Amino acid sequence: MSTSKRQMRLGAFIMATGHHIAAWRHPEAQADAGLNIDHYRELAQTAERGKFDLVFVADSPAGWDRAKDPEALRRTAQGAHFEPLTLWAALSQVTKHIGFVATASTTYEDPYLLARRFASLDYISKGRAAWNVVTTGADVSKNFSIAGHPAHADRYERAEEFVDLVKGLWDSYEDDAFIRDKESGVYLDLDKVHLVDHKGKFFSVAGPLNVGRPVQGYPVIVQAGASEPGRELAARTAEMIFTANQTFEDAQEFYSDVKGRLARYGRRPDELLISPGIFPVLGGTEAEAQANYDHIQSLVHPSIAWNILARHYKGIDLSGYSLDDRAPPLPDNTELNKSRLKLVSDLVSRNNLTLRQFYLAVATARGHRTVVGTPEQIADAMQTWFENGAADAFNIMPPILPTALTDFVDQVVPILRKRGLFRHEYEGTTLRENLGLQRPPNGFVVQAGQQQVQAAV
Repeated sequence: MSTSKRQMRLGAFIMATGHHIAAWRHPEAQADAGLNIDHYRELAQTAERGKFDLVFVADSPAGWDRAKDPEALRRTAQGAHFEPLTLWAALSQVTKHIGFVATASTTYEDPYLLARRFASLDYISKGRAAWNVVTTGADVSKNFSIAGHPAHADRYERAEEFVDLVKGLWDSYEDDAFIRDKESGVYLDLDKVHLVDHKGKFFSVAGPLNVGRPVQGYPVIVQAGASEPGRELAARTAEMIFTANQTFEDAQEFYSDVKGRLARYGRRPDELLISPGIFPVLGGTEAEAQANYDHIQSLVHPSIAWNILARHYKGIDLSGYSLDDRAPPLPDNTELNKSRLKLVSDLVSRNNLTLRQFYLAVATARGHRTVVGTPEQIADAMQTWFENGAADAFNIMPPILPTALTDFVDQVVPILRKRGLFRHEYEGTTLRENLGLQRPPNGFVVQAGQQQVQAAV
């Protein structure tokens, strides 16, 4: 039994019908989930009933890669889904505590408009918004009137400038800038309004933002890259990082490495929460859990299997292979998602997989950790990582929705609570308060204070 006061954080990572590639075919899945607001409302309320910290949806600013394969496109359920900020604004009105993480791209978005939308969501949700900062690995440039997909290094350089600029825009107004004195007729204290006057390599923005400073100061900054530039960006800017790790050793290495980078940015280890994804397949017994897993895997259509392999083996002819042949090494000449490429490459080489074993491994959770077992075994797996320097939190990735999230809340969460690992009630009203993160000061106020100190010296 754990007696530690340190508490595990939980997020519900939502893919419309579930995280398994063939989830929509499962009898318990909500097949029209992608465009069904009642379905998402149920998921958000189930996660809140379980006292989860947050719900999160992955998102791309344009179509999925499978659009290039008509047969795969017609057999997957990822062709249509809600834009996340719109979705979360609606669901914030039918929940009270749970946080909402929306993905938005620094490569294909505009800083001013993004800052405005997230500040608005933070007000609409009363302080429960978070921004998952992504640079977008997939080339979707043809939908955005730009000359090709930027190189990996350029995307991360742009991301650093983008995040700094957005924070500056959120600081446009000091917290008490709006006086709203009806008697005097003064609405706004102009001395507490700030222009960013930003002129950088990628952006030129004057400001101020036309929304007040967000309820949380800044919406919580989340990041998901695990490449070298991604780790550095997280150490400098992120407050929570979503990661994918297959093994305990890899998770410990990532945790130690990223936490070890924080000091050079004047940050403490507890200012960044590390949250690996976990794909839990539950059963009353081990045999039942394995049967549930095997059934889900049996729903993968052969054309989807080959599409999964083709997306990972870009530029490699697999026509001479059978699914029972050993998987060849994956290509390493890519400017796309480098951290995920390394993850699946390690998966193939470490386990000497066949092509069939490989596609089945990534059909579940795209390289995230899969745990098949009883509720106690799922809790054991999470506790080991949490207590041994591999995780502060977990992104729960239900295989089938809505039932797998309900099963986790009803069967695993009570075990975590009994072991003293997870809350019984929310600690605060904002996402920051529930995650144990400090509300950041206004950057312009901090800078002014530093200048006054220097002048006094």
